Amino acid sequence: MVRILGPIVGLGFVGVLLWSLMWGAIAFVQEPPKATAEHEFHKHPEKVDFSFNGPLGKFDQAQLQRGLQVYKEVCSACHSLRLVSFRDLTALGYTDGQAKTLAAEWSTETPSINPETGEPATRKSIASDRIPSPFPNEVAARAANNGALPPDLSLITKARHDGSNYVHALLTGYSAQPAALLKHFPEAKTGEGLHYNPYFANLNLAMAPPLTAEGQVSYADGTKPTVDQMAKDVSAFLTWTAEPKLQNRHRTGLAVLIFLVIFTGLTWMAYQNVWRDKKH
Repeated sequence: MVRILGPIVGLGFVGVLLWSLMWGAIAFVQEPPKATAEHEFHKHPEKVDFSFNGPLGKFDQAQLQRGLQVYKEVCSACHSLRLVSFRDLTALGYTDGQAKTLAAEWSTETPSINPETGEPATRKSIASDRIPSPFPNEVAARAANNGALPPDLSLITKARHDGSNYVHALLTGYSAQPAALLKHFPEAKTGEGLHYNPYFANLNLAMAPPLTAEGQVSYADGTKPTVDQMAKDVSAFLTWTAEPKLQNRHRTGLAVLIFLVIFTGLTWMAYQNVWRDKKH
């Protein structure tokens, strides 16, 4: 009985799927989906020639230090970096002493406990502390940003598709709304408190352009601080915060490939040796 009912039930499922597919196709032809502003004007980020691109890519420590400076002087006013501690910054070429100094200069309001009274207190940050958030909690963050919550940037390049290029494109992509958009999609006009950016999913975001002019940050190494350069530097830095072991992964992958090539060669030679006297 089961042998008879099994194929019948299977055919029933197939029939239902074919019926649904047919009616879906008919509905698509009769009432095609309407074009939207997001579909028509959303842009995908262009590729940036970062030093860490490719299987043999490496981080440029000078660029990472410049990116940290951009984050500190521009981005840290709104965005946290809660998964990165000050001592992690030694991977960027800083000494332990420099990391301690940077921690002490960064913030004097790290939450703590008074060891004598047990009351809440604040102190200067130390190297083992994580980079502090600019706001004490989510409510304060939203209140300071017209209801929008600035995302933590620790893993932002992993949380967004094509993250490094996306961050660079977003930072440099602010512009006026195209006339064609306003003509064909007047309902998509950028509202008060929002800013048009074709690289953002819905074209409008609450964050004002953070990088607005050349020279906004002064680089100690003499690099010209154009908007494009600052965007590249902070994108590289945020790529490092999201994947600090990227270079180790590249080295491991290369070693694995070399091993597989050698192993394949040895396997082929063993095969030839074992079967050389056998007739096929």
